[in-house]
Amino acid sequence: MLRFLLGAFFIVLGLTFFLFGVERAIAPLGNLVGERLVKSNRLVPFIITVFILGFVITLAEPGLVIFSGQVHEATMGQVDPFALLIVVSAGIGAFLVFALIRIVFKLELYKMLIFLYMLIFVLGILAEPEFIVIAFDASGATTGVLAVPFILALSLGISRLEKSSLREEESSFGTIALVSAGAILAVMLYSVLSPDTEFLDAPPKDEVLGEGVLRVYLNELPDALFETFLVFFPLFLVFIVVQLFFLQFKTERFMRFMGGFAYGFLGIFLFLLGVNAGFLEVGSLIGGDLASSGAYVYSVGVAFLLGVVAVIAEPAVYVLKHQVEDVTSGYVSRNAVLVALSIGVGFAVALAALRVFIEPLEVWHYLLPGYFLAVALTFFTPKTFVGLAFDGGGVATGPVIASFVLAFMHGAAASVDTADIIRDGFGMIAMVAMMPIITLQILGLIFRVKTKKKGV
Repeated sequence: MLRFLLGAFFIVLGLTFFLFGVERAIAPLGNLVGERLVKSNRLVPFIITVFILGFVITLAEPGLVIFSGQVHEATMGQVDPFALLIVVSAGIGAFLVFALIRIVFKLELYKMLIFLYMLIFVLGILAEPEFIVIAFDASGATTGVLAVPFILALSLGISRLEKSSLREEESSFGTIALVSAGAILAVMLYSVLSPDTEFLDAPPKDEVLGEGVLRVYLNELPDALFETFLVFFPLFLVFIVVQLFFLQFKTERFMRFMGGFAYGFLGIFLFLLGVNAGFLEVGSLIGGDLASSGAYVYSVGVAFLLGVVAVIAEPAVYVLKHQVEDVTSGYVSRNAVLVALSIGVGFAVALAALRVFIEPLEVWHYLLPGYFLAVALTFFTPKTFVGLAFDGGGVATGPVIASFVLAFMHGAAASVDTADIIRDGFGMIAMVAMMPIITLQILGLIFRVKTKKKGV
């Protein structure tokens, strides 16, 4: 309990510092770079710069760093965590270029999403089943507290300069949706092009509850510091290059940005320390104890509550609900968005937990009809809500989902004889990412009905 509480304290403190750093340096950097790229009016530098920015910003995403480590552990080292980071980051970088070109050339978002998800399901037939759940989960873990603010700032900086018939807000929505699809496609291609791998079940972890609390944190400290440096240094290096050749801030403004990066570095370090030393093992133990006791109903109920709480605690969800209220001019209130997302994600986590206890259930039994419904709704939902909904699928999968809730699922899967720790332990983030897409589009349909009745 002490380890968990101390981990929670470090996570809250770390996210506080980190979000302050994002607001002070990383988001403004994305906005400025987006505006400068469009003003330059040169396609090749635009593509190269956007790809590099997407790559390094994904590499520094805390949720993805945690997720890649969990994949490495669950596959007994058969999936290299750094290789997974590189593959996902490359997919995000490539599709960030794709997404921003959409804004410049005013391409229809829903048509692009339909094509991409058809391609995803075709590749899903060729990819190994284990990699399918890893691909969808990686997509959700990627769009977290760092990637979302930066990518949205970058797309907003570009959309502000476009003389589009679409509203500025509408043209900037949908970027997260496209880069999320890029992460899925990148991991599936990695699976198809890699040699066939027969994954082995990871043995149950030895409990280390006898160790002192301070010793556990001291043991994790060097690894957390190294991981932070590894993922944050490329982003800092890009800022220095952009400063020297493009932005050329004066000393005062440059130091303000440097302070923001320092806050971001400290925040990621504290976050990773709290997750690795306090959250992951406790989440796994709780899931394992509930599942091994045969309390399946309680396990599913706890999973539902964890989903609800995780969404309420996610900072990016608060940004999203304000966006929905602004776009609908208050017809859909922010509280309605939060309640709908909380209940939807709660059911998503509960349904994911059912797969652990009901052997025939596979993740595609949920994802195939779920995404079919999500794509079908794009034909009827107001187009602004299509971008919002698919973006919402990314922002709902925050650090709590990617750490504690996923560890809970792994612990449950490892404790049930009929469950597979990879196929059943993963896939939950994919479920969480899918549910807001459906929920927000349904809210969009309600908004359309309400406005028609009032003659708006």
